Amino acid sequence: MEDRGETVLRLDGLTKAYPGVLACDGISFEIGRGEVHALLGENGAGKSTLVKMIYGLVAPDAGRMTLLGRPFAPPDPSAARREGVAMVFQHFSLFDALTVAENIALGMEDAPPPRRLASRIREVSELYGLPLDPFRTVGTLSAGERQRVEIVRCLLQDPRILIMDEPTSVLTPQEVEILFETLRRLAREGTAILYISHKLEEIRALCDAATILRRGKVVATCTPSETTAREMAEMMVGASFAAVERAPRDTGDVMLEARGVSAPAPGAFGTPLRDISFALRAGEVLGLGGVAGNGQDELLAVLAGERTLPRGMLFLDGEDIGRTGPQARRAKGLATAPEERLGHAAAPEMSLTENALLTAARRRGLLRRGFIDWAAAKGFAEEVIARFDVRTPGPQTAARALSGGNLQKFVIGREIAQAPRVLVVNQPTWGVDAAAAAAIRQALLDMAAKGAAILVISQDLDELFELADRFGALVGGRLSEIRPMGELSIERIGLMMGGAHDMEVAHVG
Repeated sequence: MEDRGETVLRLDGLTKAYPGVLACDGISFEIGRGEVHALLGENGAGKSTLVKMIYGLVAPDAGRMTLLGRPFAPPDPSAARREGVAMVFQHFSLFDALTVAENIALGMEDAPPPRRLASRIREVSELYGLPLDPFRTVGTLSAGERQRVEIVRCLLQDPRILIMDEPTSVLTPQEVEILFETLRRLAREGTAILYISHKLEEIRALCDAATILRRGKVVATCTPSETTAREMAEMMVGASFAAVERAPRDTGDVMLEARGVSAPAPGAFGTPLRDISFALRAGEVLGLGGVAGNGQDELLAVLAGERTLPRGMLFLDGEDIGRTGPQARRAKGLATAPEERLGHAAAPEMSLTENALLTAARRRGLLRRGFIDWAAAKGFAEEVIARFDVRTPGPQTAARALSGGNLQKFVIGREIAQAPRVLVVNQPTWGVDAAAAAAIRQALLDMAAKGAAILVISQDLDELFELADRFGALVGGRLSEIRPMGELSIERIGLMMGGAHDMEVAHVG
């Protein structure tokens, strides 16, 4: 293993302000050669702004950086990459219609000729346990394979420091272990890794050190393997927070039922739905898991009424709703929250008040004789902001100005606050910190305890174990047999998500 005593990246007093907020306030820490260093903080703590400064996307207002002892101030990402800084973003920047090799070439400063590049992709991807076919079209790849493309693109540039932003949010447990082996090998070879994640048990298993940010400042450092996940979470928020509690509850009548729901893929690289059937009862939380791209978005669109239902039947409290649109379903008590928060769940340029109005106008009585009651709409937005601790200057703020995690809290809170009879959510705690995730999960369980029927679509297995009474896996647009959660382990669910339904059912007692 390389000597970790040598500092690769040092940050001294890095500061960045935006109108109304000091995003980073004098941040200082260092990362050594071969070190896996976690960057932790609740939503809006300054993590994204900090890595953007390291990667050359924004310039600091004050402070300085050094890379291997030399001044480092990249004016743009190209300059950062030339200096040996690589980054794998939470949202993949790949073109579906292009091949693996073509996508990788687009992200390289000086891409070699196609044949040599294809050879290098095979060589490097196999060396690090991430095999890729350079001639596969990206649109045909799974989420885990797409992440491999992003990582291999970085590795081809022989980085000195690799930044990973929420890298396991789209992976099965088996894929997570492969990724961790790759990162450990890179660290042994001397690469410094800056690792951002809200999954604190993963931090404990992988990282050598952690720096914790709160409201733009470094508030603590720790050795993750010697610190519990709860201790790290409390360092992030600066206080203790209640654990999620499951109150005993009885299930009632079937509230949402799908019978043989099928629909073609919405586009060239979408996923068709194939004969999906389930029954969701009042007071129940049904969890649907799956690797990204296996029909989750398509299923939510059909349940919400955003897409017509060409085949199959859909019932809400016994009433056929298969041909009704989103607003009619909302009026009947079916609320939905999609995964894509900016652009789908929320209009980026609209204020939080306007975004609250978009889905709550009828259920919260925000219209009076055909006119918008702006005072009531603002009051509802303020209610959501206060109840779900959304960090924002106020309800007049545009949705795009919020951090991802804070917008997620607003979007989910907006739907919960309408007290629907049935709530369908996709990735309810995606990108939010531990305290906020606990608050959202508790709110969902409280809804179920009051008799609401909850359908949670999630790639977070810990979340599904915490929330769900029963579980089914979505694979290639098909739904596995739904099983009681108490009969399943994380390993078995991981196999189900990978398509091994028959194996799982055979082993479940």
